[in-house]
Amino acid sequence: MKKNYIKKISNWGLFPEVEATERSEDIEKNIREYILQSREVIARGNGRCYGDASLAENIFSTKRLNKFLKFDRINGILECESGVLLSEILELGVPQGFFLYVTPGTKYITVGGAIASNVHGKNHHLEGCFGDHLLSFRMMTERGEILKCSREENSDLFWATIGGMGLTGVILSAEIELKKIETAYIKQEVIKAENLEEIFQLFEESEDWTYTVAWIDCLQKGKNMGRSLMMRGEHALKSDLPAKIQQPLKLKQSLKPTVPFYFPSFVLNTWSVKIFNWLYFHKQRAKMIKNLIPYEPFFYPLDVVNEWNKIYGKKGFIQYQMVIPKEQGYEGMKEILEVISKSGEGSFLAVLKLFGDENPQAYNSFPMRGYTLALDFKVNKKLPQLVAKLDEVVEKYHGRIYRTKDSMSKPSLTNYLKNINSTKFISLQQKRIKKL
Repeated sequence: MKKNYIKKISNWGLFPEVEATERSEDIEKNIREYILQSREVIARGNGRCYGDASLAENIFSTKRLNKFLKFDRINGILECESGVLLSEILELGVPQGFFLYVTPGTKYITVGGAIASNVHGKNHHLEGCFGDHLLSFRMMTERGEILKCSREENSDLFWATIGGMGLTGVILSAEIELKKIETAYIKQEVIKAENLEEIFQLFEESEDWTYTVAWIDCLQKGKNMGRSLMMRGEHALKSDLPAKIQQPLKLKQSLKPTVPFYFPSFVLNTWSVKIFNWLYFHKQRAKMIKNLIPYEPFFYPLDVVNEWNKIYGKKGFIQYQMVIPKEQGYEGMKEILEVISKSGEGSFLAVLKLFGDENPQAYNSFPMRGYTLALDFKVNKKLPQLVAKLDEVVEKYHGRIYRTKDSMSKPSLTNYLKNINSTKFISLQQKRIKKL
């Protein structure tokens, strides 16, 4: 067995940071030995979740579980190990005409992380979560057993693990269904909305679109509160492409810049966020534009810059994401934006989406039918007070906080997992929420 070494580890938000041992193995015998010898442990993929969800004193990294096992090109069924990145699936699948049914806003997460968080995308209202297209997985339990789990086999563990935040065991491999596509391009419409009322109306009118999302200027007040840009899109067909595109499933590769250092904390402030928001909203003059774009900037706009999390400085940031039931969605979001505007703690990223019906079998999942808003906030002395005020609004409207991004919200809003009884697989987040 390899020795364990203590090192400082944080997730993508750079907050919190813990001292932990981290081990990565790809031989099941060694994984079993590590789990059995550890009093407590949690699995961690590529560290792209925010907050404290995959942090613990002992971490099992799935990075070496990175192999493709089988690909049925007729039916689009892929089997791979749990440490394979979504970006690697796209590199394999897109040139052969296959895409992920559900993807979050970054492609640099692992399959295991996507299952543990039951991630959602811009199409939840029509196509659900990642787990809705998961066929089976193999899991190592706290006793070192390896179980295959599916809707028919060990189904209790299957459903508890989907959205179960890694608290049921270590996912070793998974079998997922991919979507057939004709091209690597998206037909997109970008529509300007002058206020919150207009963007909600646009969401209602766009429920037939597969992908919908809106960026919100969260610092606007009065008649401009909720000023937004809606992006809605569909996978383009071959007949939608201009003649000059000879290879519809192939995209040009471009170099990505890297944020070279941690920005000083004063760079991000109310005024710099206001200037950014003004420029972003007014970059488009027309009320609506229609265009054809590669899938990458549509699904992964933040992935075009490496290590963008450094712009928040060494103290890091949190991503606060909540969902409010649809019937109270407008009133709830209005109060959320009022709290943020009064605080002056603006967010570069403020993304609004519409969730459809939740899958009652995947009971540990975050989404419920309603509106969800995700916001980035720099970590500073004022942040806990702002989070407490936002939590009050979410609780008032019977909403929920996304555990994948949480590190400081009220346990009453995050303590929604069921049938999680392991004393071996425990994260820092679970201890904080349960006060273990």
